[in-house]
Amino acid sequence: MADTKREIERKYEATPRTGLPDLTRAAGVTSVTDEGVTELDAVYYDTPDLRLAADALTLRRRTGGADAGWHLKFPVASGIRDEIRAPLSDTLPPSLAELLRSRVRDAEVVPVVRLRSSRDVRHLRDGDGTLLAELSVDTVHAEGLTSGGEAAWTEIEVELADDTDPAVLDAVEKRLRKAGIRPSDSPSKLSRALAETGLEPGEAPAAPVTPGTAGAAVLAYVREQVEAIVAYDPAVRRDLPDAVHQLRVACRRLRSAFKTYKKVLDREVTDPIGDELKWLAGELGVARDQEVLDERLRARVNDLPRTLVLGPVKARLRRRDAAHGRRARRQALAALDSDRHLDLLRRLDALLAAPPLRKHADRDAHRVLARAVRKDHRRLARRVEHALSLDPGHERDLALHEARKAAKRARYAAEAARPTLGKPAKRLAKRVKRVQSLLGEHQDAVVAREAVRELGIQAHGVGESAFTWGVLHGHEEAAAAAAERALPELWSRASAPELTASLTR
Repeated sequence: MADTKREIERKYEATPRTGLPDLTRAAGVTSVTDEGVTELDAVYYDTPDLRLAADALTLRRRTGGADAGWHLKFPVASGIRDEIRAPLSDTLPPSLAELLRSRVRDAEVVPVVRLRSSRDVRHLRDGDGTLLAELSVDTVHAEGLTSGGEAAWTEIEVELADDTDPAVLDAVEKRLRKAGIRPSDSPSKLSRALAETGLEPGEAPAAPVTPGTAGAAVLAYVREQVEAIVAYDPAVRRDLPDAVHQLRVACRRLRSAFKTYKKVLDREVTDPIGDELKWLAGELGVARDQEVLDERLRARVNDLPRTLVLGPVKARLRRRDAAHGRRARRQALAALDSDRHLDLLRRLDALLAAPPLRKHADRDAHRVLARAVRKDHRRLARRVEHALSLDPGHERDLALHEARKAAKRARYAAEAARPTLGKPAKRLAKRVKRVQSLLGEHQDAVVAREAVRELGIQAHGVGESAFTWGVLHGHEEAAAAAAERALPELWSRASAPELTASLTR
């Protein structure tokens, strides 16, 4: 069974002759204890073309020390990584292999570097004896298992203890710097070992486009979304907050770009990919939509006066949430584990490697993108105006939902064009996002209204009071009506002629 640890550390250059300063003079540090020397032997794994290293991921099998086993590290921020551990075994544990799937695909992970280190450890503690950080002086020997190269160096590593204020690292660094010890240029031992043994990962080949053209601008955005899809795959598997939502957003942004910029990328190629992106977002959507609905209903019940909560309302919600949540997560993971998902990732790679460019791809980016953004905005205008022309009821609900989807597309179009069109695109995206959010609130109320109706029917069917579910139904009706009343004014600000006119130079 794998477990996760947040690793916060800093590395410093050293030599075998480097002496440590008195670290009890660092703010908060009262004592420094010598914990002795540990011998570590780690083999680092990657694909032959070093895909993991290219994305700053680290996979190793280490013996020696208190945490011997398999370690997979994901970057979080500078000096911060999530380390996922699995017990020592001869082969890569399935729990870690799943987290690598979006990057590794069908490739085999093989040993690429071996690092043998003598680790001289010291513990930094406060006045109560609480561990603040672990400082180690590591003497490292690196062997490139595929290149045959070798390297050796000494470095100092300071790792923050769990639940400790990161200010401790600043205080320790201040003392080290005063002693002439400087931060390392390498973010990790692996990156240094690869560089010094001749195994640095290569860069993805650049698309055959001219800078400043529409093709260059659109492909940069497409690449960004593809990278997000790859990166959020393991985040969904780890059940990280908002991961499902962000993966769905990347799918939707990419589908939207294919449609908006159809004069740049050939839709005969992108439409089938868009269909697969729609499938993936749909499979993930069960989990995300359930999460949004659950949070909404719980909040509604918690906001009610206790006198209006009749019967086992919260218990019924908990049972519903648990059952639906388990099914939704199983569905999401099944999609990510499927051959269909792998095929989608391969097709996205192929699209970036050989983009199906059309003649507009060679034209000025500003002109092509501005025209496409204005076209999507006009499409949104037609849908909003149609919805507002209908009487309140089911048909208007459906029309407002279609308007919401058009708002997403117009917003994504403007955001994709922002690097090219600048502030005018940012301003338009911001106004349209407000419309999208309001229409999203309306749709959430419509969905929640139907959900509480079903819950009320279930409660009544087993003899429970359905009163509270009726109250919640009324709240959702009111929320939907409020959104409809607010839409005309909000749309007037998002449809001001100067917004789209400013997109033109």
